[in-house]
Amino acid sequence: MKDKIQITLFLAKRDYVDHVGLVDNIVFVVLACAFRYGSEDLDVMGLSFRKDIWIKRFQVYPAGAGSHKPTLSPVHEILIKKAGGDACPFSFEIPVNLPCSITVDPGSGDKRKACGVDFEVKAYLAMEADNPDEKLDKKNRARLIVRKIQFAPSYVGPGPKGDICKSFMMSDKPCHLEISMDKDLFFHGEPITIKIKVRNESNKTVSKINVTVDQQADVVLYSSDKYTQCVHSEEFAETVDAEANLETSVKITPLLANVKETKGLAVDGRLKDDDTNLASTSILASGVDQNLMGILVTYKIKVTLMVAGGGLLGGLMASVLE
Repeated sequence: MKDKIQITLFLAKRDYVDHVGLVDNIVFVVLACAFRYGSEDLDVMGLSFRKDIWIKRFQVYPAGAGSHKPTLSPVHEILIKKAGGDACPFSFEIPVNLPCSITVDPGSGDKRKACGVDFEVKAYLAMEADNPDEKLDKKNRARLIVRKIQFAPSYVGPGPKGDICKSFMMSDKPCHLEISMDKDLFFHGEPITIKIKVRNESNKTVSKINVTVDQQADVVLYSSDKYTQCVHSEEFAETVDAEANLETSVKITPLLANVKETKGLAVDGRLKDDDTNLASTSILASGVDQNLMGILVTYKIKVTLMVAGGGLLGGLMASVLE
């Protein structure tokens, strides 16, 4: 009878926060950060659609020269009690210059991870000493996906502003639009307040105001592709008569739950169907090469005045964090 070897992988949590200057520690065997630009079922003829950005590997058994022996934390001690006397503790630090987890969601109920950056924790039984290229049987390894998620900085800066002036045919005077926000940073699910000022000197009537939020994902690792998706669109029944003024505030709340069927959205990795958000705006530490970030995410808010009888007046805001 052959001896049976079982590998069980324990983690204290699955989300690890990028504080820009440091990243939460985790306990594991091997941690790999990779960029995937095709689903696993497309890997053909030995060509992988996965590119490793960073990988760290430690030998944990048998103990000896070169093996990893971390200082035991309370989490280690709890997991050792749970796993028993054969448990081998590990610890890793995620470098600050790695990208956060991002998945470009295929949409329409498709659960494949077609494109994005992910972090994989893997424990495996090696048949060769220190050979990272060894081919592993699936039964000899245990794998878990964890996320590195963006933490918003404590400093909140002044809000962006934008203005535009437009003239219309058959009107000798223009219409002015000014938009502003109180701050430049918002958390997931937090309402965004937009202040709108309209000075309508024309003979046209503004019939309504439309506000949209666009997500822009720049794939910087292997190309210069840019993908723009609308993540929020809302109309407000505000009218501004000819030669009249308007000052008002509107609130919008972009949520992934409202655009789940939209194909190609960037989200904060994906562990469970409801356990994620729209991808956070990318925040880079000083000196980090943005070409190694895989995907950079930004957001823009656009306010458009719809003018009765044809025509529109629009203004673009600066990027904000959703």
